[in-house]
Amino acid sequence: MKSNFTREYEAFLEELIAARKRNGLTQQAVADLLHKPQSFVSKYENGQRRLDVVEFCQIARVLRENPVCILQQVGLI
Repeated sequence: MKSNFTREYEAFLEELIAARKRNGLTQQAVADLLHKPQSFVSKYENGQRRLDVVEFCQIARVLRENPVCILQQVGLI
C-alpha cells in the first residue's frame, strides 16, 4: 500500500474506504455525489492522490460521516 505515506495517513484512507462500504456506496456513487470522475475516488483510495482538508470534508459529507469522528477513529485527534 501507500509506502510514501505515514501509517496514520494509511489508517485514514482505510477508514474512508470502510466508511464508503459501510454506507453501501461504490466508488462511482461517491464520485457522482462529488461531481468528480470515478478515478478521483480510486486515486485517493489507492494512495495515488493525497486529499486536502476541503476535499476530505466534502467526501465525509457524501459518505454521511462526521469528519471529526473519522479522525478520532484513526487516532488523529
